[in-house]
Amino acid sequence: MTAIHPIYPLNVPMPKATADAPIGVFDSGIGGLSVALEIARYLPNERIVYFADTAHVPYGPRQDQDIRELTAHAIEWLYRQGCKVAVVACNTASAFSLDYLREHYGENFPIIGLVPALKPAVLQTKSKTVAVLATPATFRGKLIKDVMQRFAEPAGVQVLSVTSLELVPFVEAGAQMTEPCLQTLTEILQPVVDAGADYLVLGCTHYPFLKSAIQYIFGQKLTLIDSGFAVARQTARILIKNELLFEHNRQDSLRIECYVSGNNAENLTPVVARLIQDDQITWKICNIQAASLEF
Repeated sequence: MTAIHPIYPLNVPMPKATADAPIGVFDSGIGGLSVALEIARYLPNERIVYFADTAHVPYGPRQDQDIRELTAHAIEWLYRQGCKVAVVACNTASAFSLDYLREHYGENFPIIGLVPALKPAVLQTKSKTVAVLATPATFRGKLIKDVMQRFAEPAGVQVLSVTSLELVPFVEAGAQMTEPCLQTLTEILQPVVDAGADYLVLGCTHYPFLKSAIQYIFGQKLTLIDSGFAVARQTARILIKNELLFEHNRQDSLRIECYVSGNNAENLTPVVARLIQDDQITWKICNIQAASLEF
């Protein structure tokens, strides 16, 4: 793997985090809130610092090295905020960065990544044909290829790879149920239905916010599956393993602090409000100064 520049030397490492520290969650945009929400519901006593790199969204069309460097900046920012773990809530970023990040930070700052939830789809399909909807970059990565080889091929399950560069912007704009978005979904998913797929793996954290639109078009023809709940459980396991689980009641405090790099917090506030739609989860969104991402 090509080296990531700049490489952040841990000459001045952060103090070891305590259980009271927040969980860091990162995505290229606001789509990773689908994962943050699963974590918040599964671990109701935890605080979450969420970083959306909206200045550079989407990551899907970017070059591999560009994805690695942007991810390294984001995770370092979460580390400097004193987070106790970091969740790379972006399938594209996970595909290219997990090995480096884990080696770089070591055991004192666990890194949790994503892989499209292909395994449960393979285990449950009746038609022996499933589809994965993801970015082109995710399919270039090693993680999804490993899962295909380990689970789909031995089971004789055909995996249809479906890509789109148009869907993430619809979610970022809060336009999931608009006619252009519904038309795009129809164009890219109708061939999947025609090919006999019964499961659709949502291989990008933005895509769970498209569930209602997909079901509006296709009804029960496709069973939708994503990684959010599995990531929440894995986060809990990592926290318990490292004795970092916070077990005191936090229900009256802010649950998700959302920071965006694109200086567009005001415009995104109504979009985030529609995505979260959970009165039990308090949140705020604010801009982050670009200078604070320079290390």
